[in-house]
Amino acid sequence: MRIRDWPSTERPREKLLARGASALSDAELLALFLGSGTAGEDAVGAARRLLAEHGGLRRLLDHDPKTLLRLRGIGPARACLLTAALELGQRHLAARLERGEALTDPGAAGRYFAQRLRGLGHEVFAVLYLDSRHRALAFEELFRGTIDGAEVHPRIVVQRALAHGAAAAIVGHNHPSGNPEPSAADCALTARLRQALALVDVRLLDHFVIGDGAPTSLAERGLL
Repeated sequence: MRIRDWPSTERPREKLLARGASALSDAELLALFLGSGTAGEDAVGAARRLLAEHGGLRRLLDHDPKTLLRLRGIGPARACLLTAALELGQRHLAARLERGEALTDPGAAGRYFAQRLRGLGHEVFAVLYLDSRHRALAFEELFRGTIDGAEVHPRIVVQRALAHGAAAAIVGHNHPSGNPEPSAADCALTARLRQALALVDVRLLDHFVIGDGAPTSLAERGLL
């Protein structure tokens, strides 16, 4: 059965318009970009196959455009659409942080860290510096490491905070393994950073660990 023959409440476009994008499954969202299926499968079927073959949405979309265009059911035009959609999402998040508005949604910072750090093959530690009204001043990737970790120096984090005249900071790093669970070393580093920043009256608001799925907030874990 073709998608246009489905009940109107089950078609991805109609469902999105009626209930919002969050009501769609990963396969339904992907199907909107595919537009149509391939021989023997509709767009949702093709999307489900692609997700199954490539380990889910994140792993599929982590492919570079040249790899995407070679996948059955995608090709050059759809590879460009998917890559452009990801970049558009990243720029939207960045614009929300960079246009001078106060950061009132802590989850937005976590999503921004995820967009910047997820999928990297090595560990990166980054800092988002904020003013006294929690408006973004700068986002800096301060330390890079290997697949196993990155050495972080609180002194450098403090120096950059002073250089930006920051009143608060949010830090984050990725786990290339995909496991978003903070390690004992992550928790110890959070305490050291909080203490070091407090010496210059800069508040550490959160520490995000980026892996598969939603970012892990150490503030939500009660570690700040």
